[in-house]
Amino acid sequence: MRLLIEGGTLVTPEVVLPNHTLYIEDGRIAFLGVGSHSDDGEWFRVNAAGMWVVPGFIDIHVHGAAGYEVMDGTEEALYSMAKFFAQHGVTSYLATTISADFDNTLAAVDNVSRTNQPSNGAQHLGIHLEGPYLNPKYGGAQPPRQIRNPNLKEFESWLRSGAVRMVTLAPEIPGSLPIIDRGIRDGIQFAVGHSMASYEQLQVAIGRGLHHATHTFNGMQAMNHRDPGVVGGVLTDDRIWAQLICDGVHVHPAIVKLLFSAKGVKRTILITDAIGATGLKDGIYSQLGQSIIVSQGIARTNEGRLAGSTLTLDTALRNMISYCDLSLAQALPMVTSVPAEAMGIASRKGSLHPGLDADIVLLDSKLNVRLSIIAGRVVYQAKDYNNSHN
Repeated sequence: MRLLIEGGTLVTPEVVLPNHTLYIEDGRIAFLGVGSHSDDGEWFRVNAAGMWVVPGFIDIHVHGAAGYEVMDGTEEALYSMAKFFAQHGVTSYLATTISADFDNTLAAVDNVSRTNQPSNGAQHLGIHLEGPYLNPKYGGAQPPRQIRNPNLKEFESWLRSGAVRMVTLAPEIPGSLPIIDRGIRDGIQFAVGHSMASYEQLQVAIGRGLHHATHTFNGMQAMNHRDPGVVGGVLTDDRIWAQLICDGVHVHPAIVKLLFSAKGVKRTILITDAIGATGLKDGIYSQLGQSIIVSQGIARTNEGRLAGSTLTLDTALRNMISYCDLSLAQALPMVTSVPAEAMGIASRKGSLHPGLDADIVLLDSKLNVRLSIIAGRVVYQAKDYNNSHN
């Protein structure tokens, strides 16, 4: 299919190109042109006048949405989640697990491995294992009985499908470093999370190949000026990408500004940590048998601990722009090119450059998602979106 997106302002995201046209052939970006080409009848045309044309968003930490979760281990769950994600500009994501027993985790991993990519929603990039190798003192909403010390044999069983792409663990737990060593051989990314590691312990893990921080500030010991700990290590080490839940609940807007000042655009990644209740009304939901109470859009356990979020990535982007007084062009890399680079897929996704996958999102002046395109195919269109040409 040949698709032409004309009349919009392209944000590549390195440069802003007003009144440019994007040409898509065979699911990839063919080239970028100046002005409108409405007389070219060989292309299916999309009217982007008055809109921002941006790369599709990439969420590398998301558990679920629309009543479904990765841990459901079903094709229906992945397809339903993917459709919801596309409505909010996400074209690629890492299907994220929670701490569970061996069989439930294996079922979730195998389900992602064998499920075909949907035709009407976001494409998964593989699995992000959040746990079970965490510090129980900072387990948060992770099921306490499932948190355990690393087991290399168990871990290797999960790796056999080839679907695992990222692992969150507590590097201070005995046996974590061999897990990192093993995963690095397969090109897996590692993140510190649910951890009370010392600054020195984190430095050792970074030296072994750990380069991410899961939901920075959350599930971590607070920073002290004499004991910087995980947070201090994350904020001061340029080898670490800081993942951030930018909903104004998990991290105060002032601390969001602090993180951004320390890490900058190139080392900050916006994530959602969204759960199955995302997109649904307030109520009581279940996550692997654990009750999750959602009130005013905030998800908590019965004990009052935050339990993921109901955030969407388009909202996170708008929040980041507001909290840090940024332009769209300044903030956009944190949901596009930066996660792509961090996951080693920048040669395929995250930017509007010839040869890359045609994962495209159209945003209106208020940065609401109007159209989502994945591999050159329209997968979501807002009900009131008008594609007519004046």
